[in-house]
Amino acid sequence: MRDANRTGTTRRELFQNTGRIAAASTLAGLAIPSVHAAGTDLIQVALVGCGGRGTGAAANALSTNSGPIKLVAMADLFEDKLWKCHKNLHGDEKLRCNIDVPIERQFVGFDAYKQAIDCLKPGDVVIFATPPAFRWVHFTYAIEKGLNVFMEKPLTVDGPTSKRMLELGEAATKKKLKVGVGLMSRHNRAMEELAKRVHDGELGEIILQRGYRMHGPVGYFASLPTPRGTKELLYQIQRFHSFLWASGGNYSDFYIHIIDHLCWMKNAWPVEAQALGGRHYRESPGGLEYIDQNFDTYSVEYTYADGTKMLFDGRCMLGCENIYSSYLHGSKGSAIVSKAGDMGQPSSIYKTQSLKRKDRTWESKVKEDERNAYQNEWNDLIEAIRKDKPYNEVKRGVEASLVTSMGRMAAHTGQVITFDDMLNCKHEFAPGLDKLAEDSPAPLQADKDGKYPVPNPGRNKKREY
Repeated sequence: MRDANRTGTTRRELFQNTGRIAAASTLAGLAIPSVHAAGTDLIQVALVGCGGRGTGAAANALSTNSGPIKLVAMADLFEDKLWKCHKNLHGDEKLRCNIDVPIERQFVGFDAYKQAIDCLKPGDVVIFATPPAFRWVHFTYAIEKGLNVFMEKPLTVDGPTSKRMLELGEAATKKKLKVGVGLMSRHNRAMEELAKRVHDGELGEIILQRGYRMHGPVGYFASLPTPRGTKELLYQIQRFHSFLWASGGNYSDFYIHIIDHLCWMKNAWPVEAQALGGRHYRESPGGLEYIDQNFDTYSVEYTYADGTKMLFDGRCMLGCENIYSSYLHGSKGSAIVSKAGDMGQPSSIYKTQSLKRKDRTWESKVKEDERNAYQNEWNDLIEAIRKDKPYNEVKRGVEASLVTSMGRMAAHTGQVITFDDMLNCKHEFAPGLDKLAEDSPAPLQADKDGKYPVPNPGRNKKREY
């Protein structure tokens, strides 16, 4: 259905005679605005992945105020997502003047990321907000084109792609490219102050960390069988939280923020993990069996090199106690890292283990214009680009992704999994994604009964499925 606020022909009408992809490429070559024109410091942005994350990242990018910035190209596998994103961004009066994405620079398909990137020149920025399985594919092309990058978390979901991304991160550094990663807790000013106090010894020795994300199903956590007439590949990409190859499942996608910021507070990465997890309610209210690969519950014990433990509990079930927060316990007291959510302010420190208000010795106070960590991470990235300061969050982003995957694999196999085990695990969930096309088979195939493989702890000890 055509957007009533648009003018001119629809995309299908525009490309029906000549083929959408070919026409888009030709038109884009004629319509690209000048980049870094003489006398200006304009930064142009392309958005690849137009779902909720991409829309939010683009809005944050266009809300930076250190100099002129403009969104000039968009790409997605799904046309309806692209159009909805464009409408939402363009509908914001504060952002509208920074958007110049005519239909000629709106691209759809598996090669759409290349077409959007080709609208930029070296020094511009591309946003990657597609399912994480595609991160290494898109990042490779961006580095070739000399582009700065912002990419959403997680960066990887398995060992082989983690090694690949670490190499790509080094290649980006050699080309002096700036790369931001969407682990926004690291740009939370309250947590920055808390981390400094903890690292300076205010809590003494950290003896325990606790993290929780327990609530009802969200996102694409659970999925019904592929609807008739829908391509299996497109269905798995669209519902990426349900499939380990696409996202690392709900464990990697939902839980990485708390795991990452607790590791930051410890200033270390865990060396091993052991875990429990299970599937409990696997039918829809209508009685159909869900086909996703997720566990409903996870309970993971991470261990650091010094023996300190980090406990993380995750649950996606209705009717249960909801807890979504994180805590530190030290030899001199305790702290609330995130009061609610992935980075809920204020952070606070207590002189006892009680976390009671009467024992509180410090509470964060953040300036109003720095309370939004999503905006902070963009302000920091764009400042680094404009001032040509070293800025590359890839290594830390990959390590956070690996630690998250390590806990997930421990639950899915029933084994103790070390950091090195995860990094060197040879099971690549979806090899060859750089060659994926619309008619390609889905990386995950159903059995004769239409069911997908799920983790079997203790039975599958070397692979998650």
